Amino acid sequence: MTGKRLTQYAHGGGCACKIPPGELEEVVAGLAAAPADPNGELLIGLDTGDDAAVVTLPDGPGGPAVVATADFFTPVVDDPYDWGRIAAANALSDVYAVGGRPLVAVNLLAWPRGVLPFDLAREVLRGGLDVAAGAGCHVGGGHSVDDPEPKYGMAVTGVADPARLLRNDTGKPGTPLTLTKPLGVGVLNNRHKATGEVFPHAVESMAALNRDACAAALAAGAECATDVTGFGLLGHLYKLARASGVTAVVDAAAVPYLDGARDAVRAGYVSGGTRRNLDWVAPRTDFGAASEEDRLLLADAQTSGGLLVAAELPHHPVIGELIPATDHPLLIR
Repeated sequence: MTGKRLTQYAHGGGCACKIPPGELEEVVAGLAAAPADPNGELLIGLDTGDDAAVVTLPDGPGGPAVVATADFFTPVVDDPYDWGRIAAANALSDVYAVGGRPLVAVNLLAWPRGVLPFDLAREVLRGGLDVAAGAGCHVGGGHSVDDPEPKYGMAVTGVADPARLLRNDTGKPGTPLTLTKPLGVGVLNNRHKATGEVFPHAVESMAALNRDACAAALAAGAECATDVTGFGLLGHLYKLARASGVTAVVDAAAVPYLDGARDAVRAGYVSGGTRRNLDWVAPRTDFGAASEEDRLLLADAQTSGGLLVAAELPHHPVIGELIPATDHPLLIR
């Protein structure tokens, strides 16, 4: 390769560069509208800010539903192949988060053609192709533009059983909450961007598919789930609790973190996206005795994080539970 550090060509990194959740909700408020003569029924749409759109086929009941999503972002690591793997796993995760299986994806590539060589872009695309192949998902081309800032991701189409969807508005009191990947990639990625230090365990966590976690959730009879990405654990959990009309309790001591995450927070490698996440959920959260360090980690902007499932799954930690609604949608204990 050329020795160029991709993260230095982006103002942000990964899902930490998302538009803040509060601002985004203001932008899309009132934009949901059904067509006059719809081709199928929209089962999951914009209303609750779920992870992907799900629509029935127009041929009538009995068949699978179609899942559609898109996700792309600026470089989260310097290695182009790893960035491609991470971005693809992140895009595919939205399909798994609603209980679906990805069928076909198309690449979304923005590239500063006069600044970065195309051999790096090829490596990005190769990383995405390899992860999609591991998911059994075809990649059928895509779209590219000349852009001052590199960006990569995928638009993904999948299928799901309309009777066995995972949604963010179906949480019920008395249900445990399971998290399938440790937190902390946000602060580690921020440290990587600032120092060049490489954290292979964080890369592998981000590049890992949520396919098995989705299968485990469906096998456990789960109906409610979301994935944990740019809005952090607390941001996505707040959306789930609000949509379901419940309060979510988090046992802070039970939440798993990647090695080095706490050290990165203590050293100040906290992204602006993480701080905006915390600002958004703070008025809606009873933090109890949680330290500032714990609050930042719980709001850490994840890239290609795990699934947060309202059910108990084998081999994954239970980090809390859903209870009847209280004055605060989120309680930290």
